[in-house]
Amino acid sequence: MDDGISSFWGPVTSTVECCEKNYVYSSYIAEFFNTVSNIPGILLALFGLIIVLRQRFEKRFTILHLSNLALALGSVLYHATLQQVVNNLVSRQQQSDETPMVWELLLFIYILYSPDWHYRSTMPTFLFLYGAAFAVVHQLVHLRISFRLHYGLLFLLGMPRMYKYYIYTSDLRAKRLAKLYLLTLTLGCLCWLGDRLFCKEVSRWYFNPQGHALCHVLMGFNSYFGNMFLMFCRAQQLAWNPRIARLMGFLPYVKIEKPKTQ
Repeated sequence: MDDGISSFWGPVTSTVECCEKNYVYSSYIAEFFNTVSNIPGILLALFGLIIVLRQRFEKRFTILHLSNLALALGSVLYHATLQQVVNNLVSRQQQSDETPMVWELLLFIYILYSPDWHYRSTMPTFLFLYGAAFAVVHQLVHLRISFRLHYGLLFLLGMPRMYKYYIYTSDLRAKRLAKLYLLTLTLGCLCWLGDRLFCKEVSRWYFNPQGHALCHVLMGFNSYFGNMFLMFCRAQQLAWNPRIARLMGFLPYVKIEKPKTQ
């Protein structure tokens, strides 16, 4: 939401803005709350990456947590600048927020469906080419409504498989992870919609609840809970005796015990 304040990055050129006044707290950060609200997502992605590397999970989960990290950093870059192009950078900063969202979903779909895929090389090859083609098209022709429809469709493709994993999982703590995934997703979407639909009304309030920033926080936890649930289910498939432990009695994570032969 532009308020005419000068900035380090110059005039706002992004085609999408949120319900937050620009450059209120710093001339270097366009949307302050929408930028710093990505910090939980960054920390959770790093913690998940440590869990994966220390316990030697499959590389797909390393890439998944790295994609969460890239998404959060891309969101920081976009909301801090609100630029389509910064100086001589070729890539759009808006794309740096949106394209990793699609890549992350494609990887999520691969992890969900790959255990039962008979031709192991075809799925990753297809999804890689699809993701690369999307990035090129999104760079040349910026997609708005079609991007949201496309993202929603990809998300829905993974839900039947996610539900199947849920009903076949007997561990109550793992089921709780899936419920937290759904809860944070629902609340995040509601915050995002509220920020989009009621911006004019919210702008007249004394206190702005920062719906888009709350969405960032919730979706950071959403990605983390979803990743941990998938890691638990995959560890069960590999007979790694997974269980849900808690960091400082609060943050759930997957702990495994691989057979000595592995």
